[in-house]
Amino acid sequence: MKLQVSRMNVRLNPDVRKVIPRFFNTGDERSRTLINRVMLMPDNQVSELLQQVHNEFRDRYNNIRAVFEKHFDLVKHLLPEEERLTVTNEKKLLIGSYFTMEYSLEHAALFNPSIVEDPDQSGAAAGEKNVIVSFRATGEGHISSLVFKRAKLHKNGNIHFEPSGKYMNQGRVTQQKRNNKKAFTELLSHSILPEEIRALILCQLHDTFSYKEIESILKSALQHVETGMAKNKIKYDILSMVNTSYELHFLPESLLSERVIFPVTFTEKNGIEDARFIKFTAEDGSGTYMATYTAYDGSFILPHLIETKDFLHFKMSPLHGKAAINKNLALFPRKVNGQYAMLSRIDGVNNYIMFSDDLYLWETATLLQQPIHPWEFVQIGNAGSPIETENGWLVITHGVGPMRKYCLGASLFDLNDPTKELGRLKEPLLMPDEDEWHGYVPNVVYSCGTIIHHENLFIPYAVSDYATSFATVPLKALLNAIKPAG
Repeated sequence: MKLQVSRMNVRLNPDVRKVIPRFFNTGDERSRTLINRVMLMPDNQVSELLQQVHNEFRDRYNNIRAVFEKHFDLVKHLLPEEERLTVTNEKKLLIGSYFTMEYSLEHAALFNPSIVEDPDQSGAAAGEKNVIVSFRATGEGHISSLVFKRAKLHKNGNIHFEPSGKYMNQGRVTQQKRNNKKAFTELLSHSILPEEIRALILCQLHDTFSYKEIESILKSALQHVETGMAKNKIKYDILSMVNTSYELHFLPESLLSERVIFPVTFTEKNGIEDARFIKFTAEDGSGTYMATYTAYDGSFILPHLIETKDFLHFKMSPLHGKAAINKNLALFPRKVNGQYAMLSRIDGVNNYIMFSDDLYLWETATLLQQPIHPWEFVQIGNAGSPIETENGWLVITHGVGPMRKYCLGASLFDLNDPTKELGRLKEPLLMPDEDEWHGYVPNVVYSCGTIIHHENLFIPYAVSDYATSFATVPLKALLNAIKPAG
């Protein structure tokens, strides 16, 4: 009997009104000219223009003047010292406004959702569950960030979202880590790197250094590498050893829908992509929300991890090791046989499984699944972290077939030995229907995480890399439909 997958009449489209203020960098030469023009303005004209700008933009932000102050501080070094000491507060604010631009977080897409149980279940009646849904938001320049919405799952399977907040907030960054040269030297010693390149890198490093500093050093150190492909591979291998950890803090009074995790470090400056959230339960029973995501700097992708207890304070860390590569990493929600476990797609085609004693270090991967059905011949990967059921680990997969069409599938793995595949759907669980064909990337349905609710599997999914929709399938029927492999 064919599985009955029920699509919901709910679709979340990108909201172009979701904006954040970003620093507008015009380069030092142009910036000095611009600052000088403002400095030459009469005070009364400065007051009038500043008031005009303030009136126009104050309702879009909680404190637009604080933004102007922050951005003035980023360019004040371009002022002559005597002017820096005497510039009026209004001119500081007006200068700051010229170095501020609005960025529409969701202008291009709101997609690739994942879902977890909300740590706050207040207000949830019997049969209901408060949930948090994360999304990949993509704006101008295809820069991706992470945004959230609170929602309630009802007994009948419907979802109802809390109204979105008005002011988007990037949070306060703390504890950006500098790298230790001694530790980095030890990591380099285990790499297959020509000795002359290794020596050239190390002689330029200080005792501690940032990602940006070593990226600059690599430009000169690798300039004599003959082919671009070889140069990129060496650069990728070296940068994957660099620590880019930081913490992000939001105000308790902010709504969850107002919090945005926007790229902070150089490793992720072009995108925070495809977060796969889970509630990870430690051996002592305590819970932490975690998500793997792909950090993209415009040239390289590196896997990272988010950790949070409350969705107010977030710790962001890179993952290291020979197997911490490519996209599609998904953490198991608990240790398996005393080790952390992770799904991955390290070769871009097949599903792999990894085990580690260290949450941040992944050295080996074992082949788990290869494409066997025509709708997944191009590649197979996960569509979120495994879900523990009585029958085994349920993994929603994605498969790519003819015309690069993405479909969702499902597989089951042994609870005690998840390297053993117990079964796999022969036909797609969900494939793009006619009104889902078109978008930024046509013919795609994709998910970064699902959840069990009231005997159903609730599936948030992306529609052609543009919007987000939702579906449900009876859990028991799904598990019964997964036939033994082979």
